[in-house]
Amino acid sequence: MQTVYTNKAPAAIGPYSQAKIAGGLLFTSGQIPVDPVSGEVVAGGIEAQTERVCKNLAAVLEEAGTCFAKVVKTTCFLADMGDFAAFNGVYAKYFSEKPARSCVAVKALPKGVLAEIELIAEL
Repeated sequence: MQTVYTNKAPAAIGPYSQAKIAGGLLFTSGQIPVDPVSGEVVAGGIEAQTERVCKNLAAVLEEAGTCFAKVVKTTCFLADMGDFAAFNGVYAKYFSEKPARSCVAVKALPKGVLAEIELIAEL
């Protein structure tokens, strides 16, 4: 098993890693809309936050040597299911291969963000 880390995505804020590689697959921790340079949650609504989440995931995918086209499964967490359509609009730009997905509304997300995504990808 190998740990993946890039400074182009936010560092873990707890006892976990950005991602792990095992059995030819990449398993990411959930990414939230934190700018890796400033360490701050990006301003704006669900579209801006989803864009930042996807950019953070792109950095982890790149560091692991894979890409969005090889994503097989995502799990998406929304603070408000009313944001579902707007979230999907941004999500679709990145996940064009339409991986399997679960999307749930949760009571709260870290740092009060609106969205979080974790994924599994082939290497």
